Amino acid sequence: MGQQEQVATSLAGTVGEEIDASLTAVDAELARRYPGDPGTRQPVHTVYVPGDTFTSGTIRSWGDQALKALDEHAPDAASFAAVLGIPDELAAPVHDRVRAKLEREPVEDLRIDFEDGYGLRPDAEEDETAARAARLVAEAYANGAAAPYMGIRMKCMEAAVRDRGIRTTDIFLTGLMRAGGLPDGLVLTLPKVTYPEQVAAFVRLLEAFEQTHGLPAGRIGFEIQIETSQSILAADGTAAVARMIDAARGRATGLHYGTFDYSACVGVSAAYQASDHPAADHAKAVMQVAAAGTGVRVCDGSTNVLPVGPTHRVHAAWRLHHGLTRRALTRAYYQGWDMHPGHLPTRYAAVYTFYREGLEQAAARLAAYAARTGGDVMDEPATAKALGGYLLRGIDCGALDAAEVARLTGLTRADLDAFAAPRRAGLTVTAP
Repeated sequence: MGQQEQVATSLAGTVGEEIDASLTAVDAELARRYPGDPGTRQPVHTVYVPGDTFTSGTIRSWGDQALKALDEHAPDAASFAAVLGIPDELAAPVHDRVRAKLEREPVEDLRIDFEDGYGLRPDAEEDETAARAARLVAEAYANGAAAPYMGIRMKCMEAAVRDRGIRTTDIFLTGLMRAGGLPDGLVLTLPKVTYPEQVAAFVRLLEAFEQTHGLPAGRIGFEIQIETSQSILAADGTAAVARMIDAARGRATGLHYGTFDYSACVGVSAAYQASDHPAADHAKAVMQVAAAGTGVRVCDGSTNVLPVGPTHRVHAAWRLHHGLTRRALTRAYYQGWDMHPGHLPTRYAAVYTFYREGLEQAAARLAAYAARTGGDVMDEPATAKALGGYLLRGIDCGALDAAEVARLTGLTRADLDAFAAPRRAGLTVTAP
C-alpha cells in the first residue's frame, strides 16, 4: 500500500444544504415529468378494425387469413426468406416463430375504430355499435380470446364531432363497467389532436367517468394521435406535442403517428404519402424527443399498400411493409399500425429478425457489463439500459425465449428489468 492521501475540503456543509434546498422543486418536477419507461409490455403493432365489422371472431380470422397468405404465397421458410431478404441462418427460426405467433396470438393490440374507418352514422346506429363493442371486448377478456390490448378510437374533440366522440366513449366504458369492470389491457385512442386544450378536455371526460364509478383517479389512460402539423409545431413556434403530454396529466400512454392525415396536412401528394417520407421523419423525431423519459411511447404509422392479388403483387407489398417496419425499428419506433391481415406475416418477420440477429451480441455485451469483465466495447449505464430493453422487447413479442436469454446473459427477468429501467426499479446502475 502506498502513502495514504490526505483529504481536504474548502466548502462549509451549509453550501450543499443550500443547493439541495434550491433544487427541491426541480427534483420534484423532474420526477413528475420524466418518470421513465413504465416497464410494461409494448405491443409491436396496433390493428384498426371498423366498429361495424368487428366481431368475436375478428382476431382469429386475422390470424387465419395471415396463415393462408403464407401458405399461398410463401409456403416454406426458404421462399419466405427469399422474398424478404432474411439471412439464411435465420430463415427457419423466423418462419417457425411467425407461424407460431399467428396461431397463438396473431394480434397484440386491437383498436375498434369509430373514427375514419367507421365514418358518420346515425346516432342510434353508432350507439348500438359502441354498446356491442363493449360487450364483445368484455366477453373476449372473460373467455381468454382477447388480444393483450384492446379498446376503441373514438371521434376527436373538434366541434363538429365532439359530442359524438364523448357519447361513444361513455357508452363503451359504461358497457365495460356493467360487464364486470375495465380490463387491464384497455386502451383508448384520441385522434386528430391539434391543441393541448383538446387533450385536457378528454382528461376532464375521463375524470368525470372515474368519479361517477368510484374508480381510482388516473385509472383510464389514452393515446394521442398526431395527425396535424399544428400538433408538431404550434402557432407560437413551440412543440405542441410536448405540451399535449403535459396536458394529459400522466394519462398519456402513447403518441401515434397518423401517416395519411399528417401527410395530407402538410401537402404531400397522395403517391408519396408514406411513413418514410421526410415530413414523416421530422414529425416522428419531434414526437420522439418530446416523449423521451416521460413514459409515453411513440408509435409509427401504417402503409396503405395491401398484400392482395397475384403472388408477385403480394410479394412486392410484403417487401415494402417489411422494409418500412425494419426501418422503424432501427429508429426506435417499436410499434406501428397494421391495416390488413396480410401485413401480419411481414410485421412479425421484421420484428423477429431484428431481435434474433442481434441476440448474441446484445446478450454478450450485457453479460460482460453485469460481470464487469469488459470486452471489445466500453459500455456505459445508458447502453446497458438499451441492451436490457432490447432483450425484454424481444422476449415480450415472442422473438426470443426467456430461457435462451437467461442462458446467454446469466440474468433473470428481474435483472433485465433493473437494467432497462433503473430509476423505476429504485436502482443506480454504475459503469464498471
